[in-house]
Amino acid sequence: MCASRTPAEWDETFELLVDMTLGFMAVNMGQRYLNRIERLPMHTSIRTGHQYMLELLNQHPDRMFNKIRMYRPCFEMLIQVLRQQTTIQNSRYLTLEEQVMIFVYVISQKATNRMAMEDWQHSGSTISVVFTRICKAIASLSQTFIKPPNFDAIPDEIRWNPKYYPYFQNCVGAIDGTHIAAHAPADVANNFRGRKSTVTSNMLAICSFDMLFTYVVTGWEGAVHDSRVLTTQLEDPSSGFPHPPPGKYYLVDSGYSNKPGFLAPFRNVPYHLRDARRRAGGINGPTELFNYRHASLRNCIERCFGVLKARFPILRYMTNFSLIRQREIAMCCCVLHNFIRLHNRGDPLFDRYGVDGVMPPSDSDSDDDDAPSSSGTARDQGANSRNDNNLANDMRDRIMFEMYLNYN
Repeated sequence: MCASRTPAEWDETFELLVDMTLGFMAVNMGQRYLNRIERLPMHTSIRTGHQYMLELLNQHPDRMFNKIRMYRPCFEMLIQVLRQQTTIQNSRYLTLEEQVMIFVYVISQKATNRMAMEDWQHSGSTISVVFTRICKAIASLSQTFIKPPNFDAIPDEIRWNPKYYPYFQNCVGAIDGTHIAAHAPADVANNFRGRKSTVTSNMLAICSFDMLFTYVVTGWEGAVHDSRVLTTQLEDPSSGFPHPPPGKYYLVDSGYSNKPGFLAPFRNVPYHLRDARRRAGGINGPTELFNYRHASLRNCIERCFGVLKARFPILRYMTNFSLIRQREIAMCCCVLHNFIRLHNRGDPLFDRYGVDGVMPPSDSDSDDDDAPSSSGTARDQGANSRNDNNLANDMRDRIMFEMYLNYN
């Protein structure tokens, strides 16, 4: 049938197809034009973002704390510090106060962009720009608020506690790693899977015994063992790691080697506080006593992580940011943790976790097992390293026997 058509019929069919195509295009363009004209405004709440901020600032203080996990005096001090020590200022449409409150709201409520759009009545692009700007500004304060400890002073938490003094008088802090939720591209996601197969990143931190972070490194893949992170930081001259002077040391758990500068517990002996408290017969022998008091003192780093994740749930439920931004977010949380600790000693979360012996929820991907990773021990096989480790073991034995002698 088609082959029997005349040229005139083919021309007529072609013209019909052209007319139909042009008609569809005209209808489509017209619909787009009408949609643009009749587009309904989205952010039309009577309460603007600025009014919401004023409402939180001026009404019951617990409302503000529940939303951004800090009270007004601490928030105002943060604004003052950002104005003085960074280049961040008011934008064309948003005050600095509102920008900072949006950022802290997102990390405190694990809020998505859409949630922030609705609560603060701004477009998604505005929320994203504000979040990035404030994130970079707060992260830039890390060297101001995360500082090495005073290696010459004996911490008050040790000096005035007979459980710890004089045995741990040369201790200057505690080290551990924690896993935080992460989003990773599919091609590298396996590198970020921890022991529970969840996508996480590993953060190594040192804290003092008054629950201040003194060193933080973020962004390591979740599959990397804590001891490898520490070894890499120790070997990198540019890492800024606060090496303890001779005779001083950090407390570490059994996932690390016992060596100069790092005091680990005895392996194959009950260690964790929850293990010791389950035992009906109490403490049995000098090694158990040492491990119990070591765990009790080192527990400050676990409590720091507990406060950090309770205050900023985004660390447990990270939304889809770039890997670089996720690293900055974790650092911002640590900076704000220290800032609040320094400027609000009556903070409810620090009061809850600040009691010696409080056990925060366990970290499901923690690396505190009874054996360090192979990568962490392979570099300790030289003769000098073995001699150093023997000296560290001798020091630990002296502390243990002195402690047990006074215990009985």
